[in-house]
Amino acid sequence: MPVQTVHLIILINILGVAGIVVWHLQGTSRPTARLIAQIIFFIAMTVTLVFARVMPFRFDTPHLDGSGYWMVSAKILWWTHLSWATIGLVRIYIVLDGRPREARLIQDLLVAIVYLGVVLSVMAFVFGVPIGTLLATSGVFAIILGLALQNTLGDVFSGVALTLGRPYTIGNWIVLSDGTEGRVVASNWRSTYLLTSAHNVVVLPNSVLAKQGLTNVSKPDENHQIMLGVRIVPTREPNEVFNVMLDALNSCREIAHEPPPSVSLVGIDAAAIDVQLCFRVSSPAQRGVARNEVIDSVYRHCVATGIELAKPAGSHTFQASYDQVPTMQAATDAGVARARGIIAVPPPPDVAREQLLQSIRSTFRGRVTR
Repeated sequence: MPVQTVHLIILINILGVAGIVVWHLQGTSRPTARLIAQIIFFIAMTVTLVFARVMPFRFDTPHLDGSGYWMVSAKILWWTHLSWATIGLVRIYIVLDGRPREARLIQDLLVAIVYLGVVLSVMAFVFGVPIGTLLATSGVFAIILGLALQNTLGDVFSGVALTLGRPYTIGNWIVLSDGTEGRVVASNWRSTYLLTSAHNVVVLPNSVLAKQGLTNVSKPDENHQIMLGVRIVPTREPNEVFNVMLDALNSCREIAHEPPPSVSLVGIDAAAIDVQLCFRVSSPAQRGVARNEVIDSVYRHCVATGIELAKPAGSHTFQASYDQVPTMQAATDAGVARARGIIAVPPPPDVAREQLLQSIRSTFRGRVTR
């Protein structure tokens, strides 16, 4: 190898090491200056490679002397600076306005692809490793690893989908289709953490969360509607019942009055007038307190106006069926008595009771004699 080429290769190594030192000294607080310095060193190394007639995209069998080691290190440093310059561009220019989590996710994926490509390039163009055979072997290994980590990979890809779709964010209150609900306190690629109203943390794998339907109570805001059913005995006019229920809602302080609460008469029959109370609370955490206040207010207004609360639907049918149990039992006892040959009749008057007893005794004596 000519002496001039050796000197140029040594210069490439010096530039590469100097670029690494400057890259670390810049720090993460100055990404633009860091990128500019990285690009300057990368261009200087590329120009030096061109003058040295060294092709980083081609594998050359290194010499066994010291210059061969300088050549290997020069190529590795060049590929390293190429990856860092590319990553600097990715970090600065791939930005999604108002969506920092999605931008960070896309940046991380691109950085991983860049590092993987650089590692494969160094193996192929510096050390002469047959990439085709390596990829075939790694493909089989990836299949085995994928089967072994199927659940974990499912959680990771579900986390990516949830991050890009953004059905919820940190701080939102969500309700799942299985009844689980809580506020999202943390989320990563593996799982999501919910803080429930019982002050417990529920850890949900992202694969499970992605398969369930969820309701985001915090969007568009946390103003949450509650519906409460009331049954009134139909001894008053429906319009009077409507006004009393509306007054009961307006007297509550724990519920939101904008939009105002509403009352709906949803049904009427001989047993009750069905009333639906609709009101809102400022957050899901206030549902229990607001519901308690509304129930108390409805009861007090009913007592003050003489309105009577009706029994739950179906309770009259159940009571009637329960009252028939002794009659059914008596009918069963009578049937058993008939099967045994004994006639079950009501007690006769006192005058004929003795005659009936004598007749029964005579009947039994005749059967015993035969």
